[in-house]
Amino acid sequence: MSSQILAGCRVIELGQLIAGPFAAKTLADFGAEVIKIEPPGVGDPLRKWRLLHEGTSVWWEAQSRGKKSVCVDLRQKEGQDIVRKLAQDADILIENFRPGTMEKWGLSWETLHELNPRLIMLRVSGYGQNGPRAQEPGFAAIGEAFAGLRYLNGEPGRAPVRAGLSLGDTIAGLHGALGVLLALYQRDARGGKGQMIDAALYESLFNLTESLLPEYSAFGAVRQPAGAALPGIAPSNAYRCHDGSHILIAGNGDAIFQRLMRCIGRQDLADDPALAHNDGRVARVDELDAAIEAWTESQTDIDAMLEALKAAGVPSGRIYSIREIAEDPHYRERGAITRIQAASGIDVEMPAVFPILSDNPGGVDRRAPTLGEHTDSVLADAGFDAATLADLRARGVLA
Repeated sequence: MSSQILAGCRVIELGQLIAGPFAAKTLADFGAEVIKIEPPGVGDPLRKWRLLHEGTSVWWEAQSRGKKSVCVDLRQKEGQDIVRKLAQDADILIENFRPGTMEKWGLSWETLHELNPRLIMLRVSGYGQNGPRAQEPGFAAIGEAFAGLRYLNGEPGRAPVRAGLSLGDTIAGLHGALGVLLALYQRDARGGKGQMIDAALYESLFNLTESLLPEYSAFGAVRQPAGAALPGIAPSNAYRCHDGSHILIAGNGDAIFQRLMRCIGRQDLADDPALAHNDGRVARVDELDAAIEAWTESQTDIDAMLEALKAAGVPSGRIYSIREIAEDPHYRERGAITRIQAASGIDVEMPAVFPILSDNPGGVDRRAPTLGEHTDSVLADAGFDAATLADLRARGVLA
């Protein structure tokens, strides 16, 4: 039996770009067979996003590793018939089109569930499958704002900023993958049937907003942007060094705070009973941040400063760019970076499989597919003979 925990599980991926495909990538990393349906001619738009090598995005190599590509025109009735045929033998179907698109194609949850009662359908969208905003386009930047994340990001009094990554999409994809695994458990371990998972991008982010709503509900408090600091938890901030760079120091635990103050030569603050707990430190956060930054700016050897903090048991670190990540030995020793040779021949490094399971750790054993690479083999396995495939291809249903 394969050590891949999802071996034998078949996934039909109809989505494009990030959210749905990220969920499918996560399942593929643990052994699921993912059949990605792409439009003929152009394929998933992600193939052309950001930096390209010989016409294909290297991001594509990471997002679509381990998948099979089948080119089908879903706008044609015959293409929709093909998806219904594939869905009859699938465990999971993933889509992230605007709500109503699948229904327009005759691929609604009700239709597919009737064809295959064991099918699990993951539907990822910006605002969910119902509600006043359901029909609005769901882009990560807008969902992050609607969920309250963008409001908090940035410096006080300045325009809100984004993280520079499509966090809304990938976090929605992770929530979707979690929903799929829960539905698989209910179906296979508890004798249930297939079910539909409605993963809204904004709700996936809203789920991460910690104390924002409880504080507003209880006190009417609206947390404001605070730059690099973490409001209500002190001291924890980015502190300027002598060369203009910054390091992060998280001294917000009671015992950690005392060790930090002793490390920077402020025994007076370590011994101050008013600073023994977080609420007292928050009341004097500006004073504490100023004391810490006075020390960090005075140190001419940043490595020695970080070593001193480490020896004192104070969480701290540099702010890594991807260059530092790629060169850091901890990433390498943990196997957090994997390398795959793309179809073009270029070697591409990318994040490995997470999380790490002790007995079934997952893995990447197949590169991302070229456009339509598996169309004939997948559809032949589904019962389409060569003459039928040739006819469908001649009519533009297949590429």
